[in-house]
Amino acid sequence: MKMKIKKFYEDAIIPEYQTEGAAGFDLCAYIKEPEIIPAGGIKAFKTGIGVEIPEGYELQIRSRSGLAYKNYVTLLNGIGTIDSDYRGEMQVLLRNCGSEDFVVEPGMRIAQGIVAKYERVEWEEVEKLSDSNRSAQGFGHTGLK
Repeated sequence: MKMKIKKFYEDAIIPEYQTEGAAGFDLCAYIKEPEIIPAGGIKAFKTGIGVEIPEGYELQIRSRSGLAYKNYVTLLNGIGTIDSDYRGEMQVLLRNCGSEDFVVEPGMRIAQGIVAKYERVEWEEVEKLSDSNRSAQGFGHTGLK
């Protein structure tokens, strides 16, 4: 799949896949000098880029596992979605879940993006949903072992 990308700044970094088998490409912070996310804090970071996503697709913004595991830095909203009709600069909302400040350096790989196909639904209101083996059993219904 080919997708159009726009650099909002000449020195913005175009995302790259880091390995042949990588599902996600890395998004980099577009900042001019190091910025601190205080312990327990949140901060939005520009990426310097925008994309034109084909209709029927979304760009999912996800945490990088290394940042989460080693530094306790994750995405504020879990997984972010860039919709196909958005044409602005992408930003990444980072949350420092750790007990120490975290420094984001210019050009640091702060998140990953994955392009995913989705379906739009047409709602059909009904009085009753069909039965299933699980039915309405909710959280934790299968136990821990």
